[in-house]
Amino acid sequence: MTIKDTAEEWEIRATDTPFVGNKTSVRTDDVVMPDGTVVRRDYQVHPGSVAVLALDEQNRVVVLRQYRHPVRQKLWEIPAGLLDVPGENPLHAAQRELYEEAHVKAEDWRVLVDVYTTPGGCDEAVRIFLARELSEADGERFEVEDEEADMELARVPLDELVRGVLAGDLHNNCLVVGALSLTAALNGDGLDSLRPAEAPWPARPFDA
Repeated sequence: MTIKDTAEEWEIRATDTPFVGNKTSVRTDDVVMPDGTVVRRDYQVHPGSVAVLALDEQNRVVVLRQYRHPVRQKLWEIPAGLLDVPGENPLHAAQRELYEEAHVKAEDWRVLVDVYTTPGGCDEAVRIFLARELSEADGERFEVEDEEADMELARVPLDELVRGVLAGDLHNNCLVVGALSLTAALNGDGLDSLRPAEAPWPARPFDA
């Protein structure tokens, strides 16, 4: 038996978009269940995101601390951002986010893991990259605004992040998934077994 997610789409009898926001919207679908009944499902429509677990030569991860209003907390996170342009290459977006949020560039890129953040209520798909061989980016730093103007940057040992995750001290989805996935890869088949940075991503097909 192969454990693998598969594409499937049940019949939709009607659909509506009662809310459209700046970056996301809310959709309401009337979906036909296997027994023939029709139920209403509301969910957030999201363009998708990328995140970067940037690992330096001392096995430290580049993290940032940022206020997140919906949860009323300052969370430690890894650099991340939206796929603002339909069909945008996620690697290019990840390189941009690492530059803008941490003013860092990387020579070695691989796909660490792909996830749906909250598939019961949102169609957001996130590709988390592993970036290595880090160096400071050239040129002026990106001018931040809003929540990012209060952002803190740090480099934290991977083991310390994992301890924080398991202790219930760190909660950001991409940081949690990224740190635990990287630890699993290091203790398993190794980083050379990870997918190449341009690996296909059926959840968010992209241009080369």
